[in-house]
Amino acid sequence: MAFARTMGYMAPECLSTGKARKQSDVFSFGVVALQIACGRRPIEVLEHPNKVKLVEWVWEILATGVKLEEVDEKLNGEFDQEQMERLMVVGLWCAHPDFNLRPSMDQAISMLNGETAQSNLIPPR
Repeated sequence: MAFARTMGYMAPECLSTGKARKQSDVFSFGVVALQIACGRRPIEVLEHPNKVKLVEWVWEILATGVKLEEVDEKLNGEFDQEQMERLMVVGLWCAHPDFNLRPSMDQAISMLNGETAQSNLIPPR
């Protein structure tokens, strides 16, 4: 199996086993959601050395509350704080390293639409 330019979007289980499953697509969706929210690539080695892996970085900032400088600067501060936090929570939930703790796509979309309460995220170990 050959992978080109997809490392940041690949679920950990795909990298370790070479096999994809439904939850692998959910992981990729989560990374895209975080990329939209933060305006950053999934892996940035040179541009932001202290923010190398987007998913890990968002776990850290969500613990302290989303700040303006952590959201995509192209938004110029014009975003709803609650919606942005919801997008980040859904992104993290979908990109959880344990595929058993990821939501279904229906659950993720329902939460994005505000139809269900935010999930209590279990941080990775």
